[in-house]
Amino acid sequence: MRITEVECFDVFAPAAEPQFEWRDGLRGGPVDGRVAVLRLRTDEGVDGVAVVPRRGSAVVVADTVERLLRDELIGADPLRREWLWERIWELDRTEELSLDLLAVVDKALWDLAGRYYGSPVWELLGGFRREIPAYASTSTFDNLETYLEVATQCLHLGYPAIKLHAWGDARRDAKLCLAVREHVGDEVPLMYDGSAAFDLADAIYVGDALSDAGYLWYEEPIREFSITAYKWLAERVRVPLNIAETSDGAHMNAADFIASGCATFVRVSTELKGGFTGAMRIAHLADAFRLRAEPHGPTIYARHLCMAISNCTYYESLVTTCPAKREAGISATGMVAAPPGPGVGLQPGFEYPAELEQYVVDLDEAALLHREAGAS
Repeated sequence: MRITEVECFDVFAPAAEPQFEWRDGLRGGPVDGRVAVLRLRTDEGVDGVAVVPRRGSAVVVADTVERLLRDELIGADPLRREWLWERIWELDRTEELSLDLLAVVDKALWDLAGRYYGSPVWELLGGFRREIPAYASTSTFDNLETYLEVATQCLHLGYPAIKLHAWGDARRDAKLCLAVREHVGDEVPLMYDGSAAFDLADAIYVGDALSDAGYLWYEEPIREFSITAYKWLAERVRVPLNIAETSDGAHMNAADFIASGCATFVRVSTELKGGFTGAMRIAHLADAFRLRAEPHGPTIYARHLCMAISNCTYYESLVTTCPAKREAGISATGMVAAPPGPGVGLQPGFEYPAELEQYVVDLDEAALLHREAGAS
């Protein structure tokens, strides 16, 4: 089997509704924009598709396909994913590709492999589980009272755990984290994401509050440029750190975070870690040191990772509104089902052209098929 066509589709992506923030000073929910879908076609009639969801990616991916990827991929065996993963990283040495561009070919190749073998990608990756609990990952709300109300609503919706994105103000965030713990009680797992807001001093201040409140993890409090800063933070706070989310270098960089001793959890994703291949390398590396590897983001790709990785705890489900709403495909008990496949498909929510609609996944239908299979 050989790749015969490499296509880039320009797809309209509507703005997040309603708009939301991650913390003060950061851009939040995406606005209207154009995103890219890469499609690989073969001489045996098997396709593979992947989306780059970052707004503005349509122009960048189209240019990269024309300059680099088409010549590199045409004629290649699409089942040689490891070889092609290494080739993309060779191109990165001179091109300095963005993280999502390092991932898109690998995502499309795994989708193609799933369709070729007639299996969902999570099964091809190893198939550890068929369902996993989801945690509610909040956006930033205006005030403490709204957070408490949203926390109550999330628990009523069935979410068993909650992660807070707050304001990026150390004193205010620490107060919030303590208040949410008091509000939900000691039995509900809580996590906090600093969205890289702090220097070391403020990171320690918030970390002390999280330690006192028994939070499960403390995520990305500092920009992930200095592993030494994270090592010093880990030596000064008791709460476990969940890190290496946005750092470049896939498993090669995650290895240094782990070797420093600062990581208890590491982040994995397809978008930021070189596709499924990069994410699985990180997960297996973490497992060798008995660390957990937690998939990032509410995507169809994350659902496949969650089912494939043995050492993860939750699926991340975004909650951006009050009243809170449960994400499509999550049950009333807060469980996410394994996608039925084959392949991966495309995340719903974008305005795909007619020729791509066949690949779009219906998350609610996938959950229904899972429940029906369990009942039989």
